[in-house]
Amino acid sequence: MTSKKFEIEIGGEKMVAEFNDLAENAHGSVILRCGDTVVLATAVISKNEKDSNFFPLTVEYEERFYATGQILGSRFIRREGRPSDEAILSGRIVDRTIRPLFDQTIRNEVQVIVTVLSLDKYDPDVLGVIASSLALGISKIPWNGPVSAVRIGKLKGKNEFLINPSYEARNLLTPEKNTNEEYELDLLACGKDGVINMIEVASNEVSEEVLMKALDKAKEEIEKIQKFQETIIKELGVAKMEVKKVEIPTDLKEAFEKVVVTKIDTIVGEAGKDKIYALEEEWLQYLNENMPEADQKLAKVLFDEAINDFIHKKAIEDGVRFDGRGFDELRPLYAKAGGVSSVLHGSGIFYRGGTHIFSALTLGGPSDSQVINGMESQINKRFMHHYNFPPFSSGEVGRVGVTNRRATGHGALAEKALVPILPDKEIFPYTIRIVSEALASNGSTSMGSVCGSTLALMDAGVPIKRPVAGIASGLMMSGDKYKVLTDIQGPEDEHGDMDFKVAGTREGVTAVQMDVKVNGIPLPILKEAFEKAKLARIKILDVIEAEIKEPRKEISPRAPRIISMKIRPDQIGMVIGGGGKVINEIKDNTGVEINIEEDGTIYITGEAEGAKKAQAIIESIVREFKVGDRTTGVVTRVADFGVIVELGPKTDGMVHISEMANFRIDKVENYIKVGMSVPILIKGLDDKGRLKLSIKDADPNFIQKK
Repeated sequence: MTSKKFEIEIGGEKMVAEFNDLAENAHGSVILRCGDTVVLATAVISKNEKDSNFFPLTVEYEERFYATGQILGSRFIRREGRPSDEAILSGRIVDRTIRPLFDQTIRNEVQVIVTVLSLDKYDPDVLGVIASSLALGISKIPWNGPVSAVRIGKLKGKNEFLINPSYEARNLLTPEKNTNEEYELDLLACGKDGVINMIEVASNEVSEEVLMKALDKAKEEIEKIQKFQETIIKELGVAKMEVKKVEIPTDLKEAFEKVVVTKIDTIVGEAGKDKIYALEEEWLQYLNENMPEADQKLAKVLFDEAINDFIHKKAIEDGVRFDGRGFDELRPLYAKAGGVSSVLHGSGIFYRGGTHIFSALTLGGPSDSQVINGMESQINKRFMHHYNFPPFSSGEVGRVGVTNRRATGHGALAEKALVPILPDKEIFPYTIRIVSEALASNGSTSMGSVCGSTLALMDAGVPIKRPVAGIASGLMMSGDKYKVLTDIQGPEDEHGDMDFKVAGTREGVTAVQMDVKVNGIPLPILKEAFEKAKLARIKILDVIEAEIKEPRKEISPRAPRIISMKIRPDQIGMVIGGGGKVINEIKDNTGVEINIEEDGTIYITGEAEGAKKAQAIIESIVREFKVGDRTTGVVTRVADFGVIVELGPKTDGMVHISEMANFRIDKVENYIKVGMSVPILIKGLDDKGRLKLSIKDADPNFIQKK
């Protein structure tokens, strides 16, 4: 094996890039490690062009269970199946970072595969970006890299930032955290040459000022990694393939000027793509009738580029947005909490212009939580947000029932935005699932899902800390000139240079996601975008709070009731019983679900009466009687010397004949029968440690003289 290694220190940990012949048939490959987290990235370009209207790039992020040193999977299938949500999201991070740096006219297929070989305390997603950049950088594949990535973390109350923090620190941001220390910011930023081209943020209501400082720090670290990569590529890189430049025939250009350019001004002023579609159809129909030999794919490229240039020019030079709004103007807003059906535990409807979201919430007990037994995490997840984007939402026909990468990513982004405002498990022990349906789409359904979900949470009576809202901003850039657009809609999203999504409360930001179609965005522009997004967020929160000011006082009568109680850990066995006999009897007799945690916390889920009955049974099982306690018991045995009285499922004691009445009893069975309920006072313990009980001291008149 031939091998060459390069190393750099980032955040106090050595990052080592190894280039060898292990994957020698790939056009570029690298093994990148940080601590004991190791990834392999490969890049390959096809020999021939694909018959396609777009650049055919695929990015795959492959998890391998052996990377954890464990045999994972289900009980019956012990190999990797479909990608986990974590793998999909990590793959999207790599894709969104490297894609803008390709020449989009390339029609050769390019495939980048990141394989996690070993997993330790550092998240492989950052390594995945850098490794992909190196694999592409040293290869013959045309690409405008390198690009670098870094994760920036921050603990609440601390001024310094953490560079590439470990899983241990980052897990403090999740609802399942088990510590008082709070990790309030998790920011992943990618970029090159002093600009940022991809952002992912999960935060606990941090300010925009803190985020900008974190981005400043990220930029500083990215520059170090960038120089590291440039050194490697200069030494190991090979000559790049030439990208075929297709010349547009003169007659096609002239026809385009005549049919499209003269009418392109007519598309302005409508919040949607209908006029664009109509003009494109007119253009293609003209070619069919008058130039049937013309290349239709080339004609479409020509049209898309013209629309892109036109929308940019109108915004930057003429100060006019596609739909005629002001640059900071929101589209009409509408919010509705509940009212869909009493069957639903909570629901919300949110409109922002032509983007319409319906969110439905369901409450369940702790046993309804999602068990995650993946490569990166093994947890019981008690909050889930899922996102659906049916084809009719964009006026199209397509497949239904399949969750693609986009749906997974949008659902995860909204989930990330909502986590910080959820109540702690001790306050609200329910499992919460929200499904957001994008029923009409014209720009940023993910941020609409945040708003719809907030309405559903409050309608369901979930005691959230504060409402959350989200907004997407866009950007039109041309050289040094630019315009930031608040609340982008369809054509501005498709033809703009940035999709900048920010969610948060009145107190601060909870989630950020940024994608670009250019090399990157300078920090001063991002600062301006943050400021405008905050103003828009407050306006949306005003509309949400005008509909529902705070969570409803009571949860839906259709939702299960949960009673929580606490016992000592050494009493857990008493409640469960041998082989689960005791706990199963309680469940069968009361119709509830019972979850017991290691610390002795018990959650009883079911209908109110059944839950109360189960609680009473458990309390009786674990109750420890003290001298002087008064209670009631049931007689289980009658003898000449007295009676045995059951005080609870596992507790009984004896009432001696002398403790039954204030007069002499000659025959016990004349006064007490099996099954009789009797008042009891705990007197003490006998020499065998058994409870000594008294009826006469509990109630002198209970047994009357005959």
